Amino acid sequence: MEKVQIFWDPSGIELDQLGKKTKSGDPADGDTPYVRMPIRMLGIDTPETSYQGGETTANNKLNELKTLLETGNFDSWIDPELKGHMAPRLVNAGTRQITQGNQAKTVFKQLLDTRLAKPNGTNRSLFVMAADEHFDRYGRLLAYIAPSFTKTELATVSLEQRKTFNLLLLESGWASSIIIYPNLPKNSDLRLARTAVKNAVENNLGAWADPLMLTAYEYRMCIKLYNACKKAKASNGFFIRESDWVQRYCIDMTTLKVYNPQQYLKVKPENRLFIWPFDIRDAVGELNLIAAE
Repeated sequence: MEKVQIFWDPSGIELDQLGKKTKSGDPADGDTPYVRMPIRMLGIDTPETSYQGGETTANNKLNELKTLLETGNFDSWIDPELKGHMAPRLVNAGTRQITQGNQAKTVFKQLLDTRLAKPNGTNRSLFVMAADEHFDRYGRLLAYIAPSFTKTELATVSLEQRKTFNLLLLESGWASSIIIYPNLPKNSDLRLARTAVKNAVENNLGAWADPLMLTAYEYRMCIKLYNACKKAKASNGFFIRESDWVQRYCIDMTTLKVYNPQQYLKVKPENRLFIWPFDIRDAVGELNLIAAE
């Protein structure tokens, strides 16, 4: 039985529910303003709905990318296994991605409505567990979110009721796992996430039911690869920099082996842990990583 070899133990904080506020409200006192902020849910990646253009634009780009790859002109810069994985998934990939993105959004709204509803008709607050790095480059709070329960309620509610929305979306199959060092959950939560993804993949749940599925991070990668190929072609050359379209190293969390950015397919979806190049040195030391053969 494969076991997760990554150990981490972050702490959490509780924030008021988001409600319907669209801007900061009246301060409680001279040093306590109320603000509303976007949250980027950690550890998950749902299909895109508008990344670098709408459906038609995306379809045109990715259909053209398939044609560009078929010429063989870029084979020196693209891993053959990755190329073989991408090629059949590029035709009308924009339509599939955006359709799946809207389905994921609907499922998330349903989960919020169901899980935050109290018997008296009001909504629960959110429990928010922030990451070691609190914000991403877009100013979004990086966090795991779950229904908030009082101490009295916690004595009686089940583990099922206390699940994070991050985990619930993984279980539904409408989110893929994208865990990026150093923002790691504790080992027990990592194992729950791994089990959820493994079950979703093996049982074709949610977006995994599509045999031509591209995870959201693969979809973004393909758009970036298209841009890189077009740029290279425009300059009358076929050299593309790997860093222009794929950058993160992939670690198998069950073996601690490190794979180059284009080799993530050698790791099962449920076992992938990603690391940016600028973090790889620290990660190797802290997580005892080893090079893949």
